[in-house]
Amino acid sequence: MSAYGLTREAVRSLYDARIHTPAVLDPAHYFPNAQRFLDRWTDIRREALEIRGTLAQVPRFHEIMREQTDISANDGRDWRMFILKAYGVDVPRNRARCATLSALLDECDDVVSCALSFLAPGKHIPRHRGPFRGVLRFHLGLAMPRGTDGSLGTLLEVDGEEHRLDNGDSLLWDDTYPHEVWNRTHEVRIALLLDVWRRDMPLDMRMLSHLVVSAVRLGIRVTGALAMET
Repeated sequence: MSAYGLTREAVRSLYDARIHTPAVLDPAHYFPNAQRFLDRWTDIRREALEIRGTLAQVPRFHEIMREQTDISANDGRDWRMFILKAYGVDVPRNRARCATLSALLDECDDVVSCALSFLAPGKHIPRHRGPFRGVLRFHLGLAMPRGTDGSLGTLLEVDGEEHRLDNGDSLLWDDTYPHEVWNRTHEVRIALLLDVWRRDMPLDMRMLSHLVVSAVRLGIRVTGALAMET
């Protein structure tokens, strides 16, 4: 196992010992600002579709984070990420292209990271676990294509439970639980992904979470966020 893998497992074990919430959580409690994004989802979708028009310029996930190669470059099909904010570091050029999303980020200081996710037709993101329970993942469907039979052709499985989200549907979940994604259609699947601070953490976990985010933020600034700009 690599040094990154060992660190990831060590961090995850600390959180697993102290936090015992289910895989899917209630946004009304854990992310009340979710409603702001839901209220503007059609405007966010419009911005995402404009980005899709220049999709070849949007980096693949593993081109931004080499550690994600196993799940991003696994099948030769693209997973492209248009990042507006990463662990508190803004990407100004990208934010300038998404006025609605940028304004919402200004209103919601509990959002740590924000990205538009573009999954190529046929893309499969294999089963994996995130390392960091200090944040939760908010997923908002923007362009969720249907199969040839008219049914939803994209699937998000979290901790063994299937979720078929349509346009405008959302889910708040803990990505340290095993999860995987399929796009079984001939169209690009687009979703908004937010990482938001977890509420109600014990004090020691809250302190550790801020330490982890600060360390990652420093790494981004040292290596430069320009790699994320489109």
